[in-house]
Amino acid sequence: MYHLAYLISLLPFSLLYALSDIAYIIMYHVVRYRRHIVRHNLTTSFPEKDKKEIKRIERKFYRWFCDYFVETIKLLSISDSELRRRLKFVNADDIERHFEKGQDCAALLGHYCNWEWLSCTGIAFPEGRKMGLVYKPLRSKQFDRLFRRIRSSQPSSIVVPKNDILREIVKLRSDGTRSLFGYIADQGPRYANIHLWLPFLNHDTGVFTGSERIMRKMNNAVYYVEMSRPRRGYYTATFHLISDTPGSLPEHELTRRFFALLENTIQRQPEFYLWTHNRWKRTHEEFNRMYPNKA
Repeated sequence: MYHLAYLISLLPFSLLYALSDIAYIIMYHVVRYRRHIVRHNLTTSFPEKDKKEIKRIERKFYRWFCDYFVETIKLLSISDSELRRRLKFVNADDIERHFEKGQDCAALLGHYCNWEWLSCTGIAFPEGRKMGLVYKPLRSKQFDRLFRRIRSSQPSSIVVPKNDILREIVKLRSDGTRSLFGYIADQGPRYANIHLWLPFLNHDTGVFTGSERIMRKMNNAVYYVEMSRPRRGYYTATFHLISDTPGSLPEHELTRRFFALLENTIQRQPEFYLWTHNRWKRTHEEFNRMYPNKA
């Protein structure tokens, strides 16, 4: 699987996007991949939009979704100069100032634009820094190995399973290596892992709070990474400081601020969010029934 993906990655962007255009026709019009979930998510998230507007966003989403796959595969062989031309960072100097003061950083991000490209954040920093993505290992061992290769394609990039992140941060800190780890924090948790419900895209949403607990424990400077896509094949990642003293905030405040920021980003250009995930299948009412002591 890796060798096939690598061969595909050698294709120029023009041919990759031609493949993406073909995939869009198959995925959207023929296979109709998860269209009922996407339509439902968009309709309930934006009740003020009419059916015509929902369909327009839906089609734009599937076009971007196909681009996401070819762009991700491209990371296996993209040159450093090409990557720097296509991926820009804003406010990276602010994070470097935390490093110089001896403070590690953390970044909260959502499934918006091509989050896989953020595994290459190291291009914005001097050598000696470590950049990483915290992830949940995939069930398929083949796909898990492939995505680990993709996410560690840059020399400064590492991928760390979520259960190992505390150990990794402590190890890097003891070695004197400053680090920035990104947490994809908008995943849908199981009922047992929900410790907070909040409003998000017109839904009462159960969310993870584990990443916040780690950031408070490690006293990280916490940033929200807002991605945008000026045009096809080009991304800008902007770091917005949430807090450099997370322990001073009330419990769950980091998580609340992150979801508010992510929601604002999505509302501006909803087609770049991952709508295929059945994110709101778990309800607050069912949670209260299962865990009355947590209600």
